[in-house]
Amino acid sequence: MTDRRNGAAMLTRRTICQAMAVAPLAFAAGRAGAQAHYPGKPVRFVLPFGAGGVADVTSRLAAEKLGEKLGQRFVVENQPGAGGINAARTVTSATADGYTLGLVTNGTAISVPLFKALPFDPTKDFTLISALGTFDLVFVVNAQSNFRTLDDFVKAARDRPGKLNVGTINIGSTQNLGAELFKATAGVDFQIVPYRNSPEILVGLLRNDVDMMVDFYAALRAGLQDGKLRPLAVSGPRRSPILPDVPTVQEAGTRDYEVVSWNGMAGPQGTPREVVDVLNRALHEILASPDVVKQYADVGIEAKASSPEELATRLRQDIDKWAKVIERAGIPKQ
Repeated sequence: MTDRRNGAAMLTRRTICQAMAVAPLAFAAGRAGAQAHYPGKPVRFVLPFGAGGVADVTSRLAAEKLGEKLGQRFVVENQPGAGGINAARTVTSATADGYTLGLVTNGTAISVPLFKALPFDPTKDFTLISALGTFDLVFVVNAQSNFRTLDDFVKAARDRPGKLNVGTINIGSTQNLGAELFKATAGVDFQIVPYRNSPEILVGLLRNDVDMMVDFYAALRAGLQDGKLRPLAVSGPRRSPILPDVPTVQEAGTRDYEVVSWNGMAGPQGTPREVVDVLNRALHEILASPDVVKQYADVGIEAKASSPEELATRLRQDIDKWAKVIERAGIPKQ
């Protein structure tokens, strides 16, 4: 009788141990199966900007195309706020399963040295997925200006230190820091005048309140198309396919100057690689399609996917780059 009870107990313990051994495998298999069928429900795509801007328009196009390709809705959710903090918190605090994604930008990189303390670390708290596109700053003057080239402006700034004015949007923006970087790289002294928004700078430029303006193509498109503005240079390492006849700042004579703005997609840290791969492959196909390339180009963005590793490298490099510019310009931390 005792042997029978001991045998039953041993069988029960063996059964429990076997079940415990199998359970993790079953869970892993179930998780892998779920990831293999990703996405199985709608996906949130959180943006740190309001509706209607270039980032919003291009992100919505990418979300729409992802939905068509992957068979689930990608729902854009706007959460504007200083430094992208609101949107970042939403993404970094979400479950890392691929169903909450966020837009990261060169503005994300700028936020790290610009703020005294961020409640997130973009190099650690995000799983980067792919770039969505890149875009340059454009240096423009009033079409009636005597400055025919960027070198003309540089020579005038050297002849009259501190007398020329350059308009940008608010302090700490990519446009503003791009002007600060140009000032330091070219070794010239001019006044950088911050405005609340791009239309106000355009009015100032056309009234000759400022001598030059630094902004993105989308804000300048109408003025360039109707001939009211003269483009002098673009900020990238090579000529923009959107403005192929306009030289780069480096070609115009200021060596070692380069500013490339970018947008990208990320999930919370720990997002499974299988999910990242699904999204990355889809984005490579979407961003190479002629209709997306054209629609992005219409607002000054070169549609361009990347590997997660390339995007991570760009983020780290931009954090270091803008930290130096902010420190040199003496911009107080927010």
